[in-house]
Amino acid sequence: MKAYERLIAYAAYPTASSETAETCPSTPSQITFAKALVEELKKIGVEDAYLNPLGFVYGTIPATADYEKTVAFMAHMDVVETVPYENIRTALIENYDGGDVLLADGVSALKVEDYPFLPRYKGDTLLVTDGTTLLGADDKAGVAEIMTAAEYLLAHPEVKHGKIRICFTPDEEIGTGILHIDPKELAADYAYTVDGGAFGEVDYETFNAASAVVKITGFSIHPGGAKNKMKNAARIAMEFDSMIPESERPEYTSGRDGFYHLCDMKGDIESAELNYILRDHDLAILEGRKATLTRVAAFLNAKYGEGTVELVLADQYRNMAEKIRPFPFLIDYAYDVIRALGGEPSAPPVRGGTDGSRLSFMGVPCPNLGTGSHNHHGRLEFAVAGEMEKCSKLIIGIAEKFAL
Repeated sequence: MKAYERLIAYAAYPTASSETAETCPSTPSQITFAKALVEELKKIGVEDAYLNPLGFVYGTIPATADYEKTVAFMAHMDVVETVPYENIRTALIENYDGGDVLLADGVSALKVEDYPFLPRYKGDTLLVTDGTTLLGADDKAGVAEIMTAAEYLLAHPEVKHGKIRICFTPDEEIGTGILHIDPKELAADYAYTVDGGAFGEVDYETFNAASAVVKITGFSIHPGGAKNKMKNAARIAMEFDSMIPESERPEYTSGRDGFYHLCDMKGDIESAELNYILRDHDLAILEGRKATLTRVAAFLNAKYGEGTVELVLADQYRNMAEKIRPFPFLIDYAYDVIRALGGEPSAPPVRGGTDGSRLSFMGVPCPNLGTGSHNHHGRLEFAVAGEMEKCSKLIIGIAEKFAL
């Protein structure tokens, strides 16, 4: 079975993770999908495939060469819950002509004006939805490519490689699944997540990340007698947000620019709350953003009274480049295979994080590979069949490098 055919099958599983759940995995649908993946792994010859109690799928491809190091290939099973993710109806645009693509809902369209990279896939096959849901290529494309590569390697024992571990993870989209991974159970010296965009991307630099919760306590009194007495928490929350540099918000940034992002707000006169995420590739700059919020909170407490504003900062993950750069061969291996497959490697800084961000700091250096898919987390998400096949071949080629 080809990788894109597997993606079509996997898209039928509605595996959104949930921010509000306290279990791992956060949704039972991920367990349903995980059990299906275990059965498929066993069917293609992964004899030790299993699902652990926390929703991680593991399996081993035995070495066909005497190589002392083990490499793992990983992808996550969940999708975001913020875009419709159920009843996904996929379609194939075969022999794509390089122009705009109107989706089946008659409204949504992939437009070259919006996505100027589209014509590069002229003549290939695009996998799209009807425009009413996401596709789930983030990261079921990665799952499909690892499964396809595993099937090939098990059917061709003449291909020399070291021991390979397969791991499919839950709850990546909410950032909690990888917290439950046991590196000893993964049992790998190095790993690659297959969770990126275009074929040829090799990501090893992510944001440093932190969160900020701002809680504001006001004082309510009848507005007729409020002068010099009322403290309107909702308005103080607005004032807090207005003191953050306007140009340092996601809608004004790109590339290596970091940002403050207001994700959620609620409030009334008596109480209000703001929830932010802070991001930057440079750890020192991220620390500066945290310091800015601390100064804003102190200023408003001085203005409205101590205890009015409570700020809680928490670190989330670090730039994995710090842990990957000491192992440059991990990038070189991927670059070499990409070039051999006719691609041009690139390493754009990731404007986010991956499971590899945390795993690298757990002692398993873990770059991220592209999946041949685009427009993740949206109704215009699509995958390119030919690129997905190359991504599977990239996994095979990297595995061969671990027999040299």
